[in-house]
Amino acid sequence: MANTTAPAEALIPPRFLFRFEVDVKRADSIWTAKEGVVLDETYRLPNLADLDSERSPADVRMAWNENGLAWWIRVEGKEQMPWCRESRLDESDGIQLWVDTRATTNVHRATRFCHRYVFLPRGGGPSAEEPVADQMLINRARENARPVRPRELQVKSRVSESAYELSCCIPAIALNGYDPLGQPKLGFTYALFDRMLGLQTFSIGPGFPYEEDPSCWAQARLV
Repeated sequence: MANTTAPAEALIPPRFLFRFEVDVKRADSIWTAKEGVVLDETYRLPNLADLDSERSPADVRMAWNENGLAWWIRVEGKEQMPWCRESRLDESDGIQLWVDTRATTNVHRATRFCHRYVFLPRGGGPSAEEPVADQMLINRARENARPVRPRELQVKSRVSESAYELSCCIPAIALNGYDPLGQPKLGFTYALFDRMLGLQTFSIGPGFPYEEDPSCWAQARLV
């Protein structure tokens, strides 16, 4: 009978063996009313999922300035419109972002400096075709971040059956403790979910509690 036991090292995803720190560039402007977020390739985040041989359908770019944080995301290779429901944020196609303004990556429960936001390319408004931006609670948090007020988060999207783009901006007012000069390191991760293309994560991926445990997040150094 063949031995079907996998080697021990195959049971540990390569990303679990490292603590990642990435540089995030400053942008003079992180949001425009007409175009949303405009970031060239120099703002692209490294694709850490490649280390685990995960499929990576998204190009994710990130920038900062004193006014807040911004992301530009493009997802390609789709064969249908993204499935998004404002009433079912966890199940919708889109991106979730976790930010810890104190970069406390040695704790296992979120503090009031930890934030979780979700951005969807569609699913909002009377026709369910408008992009969605919302805040989500972090499970088991010691203390929740301040609830955001309506329209504090900013989002724009371009959607087709084969691809979509998202412009996302979290202003400084929605990031408790945000101090890019005094505290230039952030705890950070993301999870991009697509029903057809699967899950793309930044730091540690499936099988680990990255949704709630800040020690699973990478560090973003604001440069």
